[in-house]
Amino acid sequence: MKKLLTAVVLVAGTMLSGCAGSTATPQTSTATPKLSVDESCKFLNTDTFAPSGTAKEQAAQIGQHYQEVADKVAPEVGAPIHEMAEIMKQVAASPTGTKTDEQTAQLTEQINKIGQYCK
Repeated sequence: MKKLLTAVVLVAGTMLSGCAGSTATPQTSTATPKLSVDESCKFLNTDTFAPSGTAKEQAAQIGQHYQEVADKVAPEVGAPIHEMAEIMKQVAASPTGTKTDEQTAQLTEQINKIGQYCK
C-alpha cells in the first residue's frame, strides 16, 4: 500500500503539468472523459509527482494534485482520491502542515479503498 500511496502522490505531479495548458473544451463536469479503472490504476502506478517546499506547502501541493487526479480517473478510484485531497487540504491548513494520527488513519483507509480496485 505504501507504494500505491507514493504512486498516487507522484501521479498528482504529472497531472499538474499536464492540465495547465488544456483549452480544448469548455469546463464542465462531463467535458473530460474519465479513464477506465485499469487505465486509472496504470496511471497511478506511473505518477511521478514530488511536492516541494515547507510541510504546509507540500501538503497543499499534494491536496491539489490529488484533486486533479481524482477528476481524471475512474469514479471508483477517484472518490477515495478526492477524500484524500480533502484530508490533505486540512493538513495544509493546520499550523504545522503535518498529519495527525487520525488523518493518517483516514488516508490509509482511502488508500485501502483504492487497493480494492488496483491490485
